[in-house]
Amino acid sequence: MPELVAYTDGACSGNPGPGGWGVLMRAMRGADIIKERELSGGERETTNNRMELMAAISALEVLERPSEITIVTDSAYVKNGVTGWIHGWKRNGWRTSNKKPVKNVELWQRLDEAQARHKVTWEWVKGHAGHPENERADELARAGMAPYKPAKKTS
Repeated sequence: MPELVAYTDGACSGNPGPGGWGVLMRAMRGADIIKERELSGGERETTNNRMELMAAISALEVLERPSEITIVTDSAYVKNGVTGWIHGWKRNGWRTSNKKPVKNVELWQRLDEAQARHKVTWEWVKGHAGHPENERADELARAGMAPYKPAKKTS
């Protein structure tokens, strides 16, 4: 059975502002890439954290059947949220430890639902540090953002 890995990233121009998300998905057998798929999208007015979440959500929602997958993200917000904070938020009715509503709650709930179908391992990598797959996910995120960025004025 091939190993599935999804490299995810989000990007935003201004925060909030136009944003995009990207996913590089690979099915691996040992060191060999069996299949590769790229996903991207964006929104006109969003934040970097929302785009990081959308990348992870999209990687999981695109899978047609329950799978074992490793998601590699450069977002400590996503990794810490989904592996730690989310348990307390759910216990507290989607409120933080200081009783404030969880930011981006609808995306956290969507991520929670999407990962429930799968066996997910979460890994964090340092962003913009020359990690080729993370750099490709960043390129895809920027491509997803491009249609929402205002055109540059030429003189």
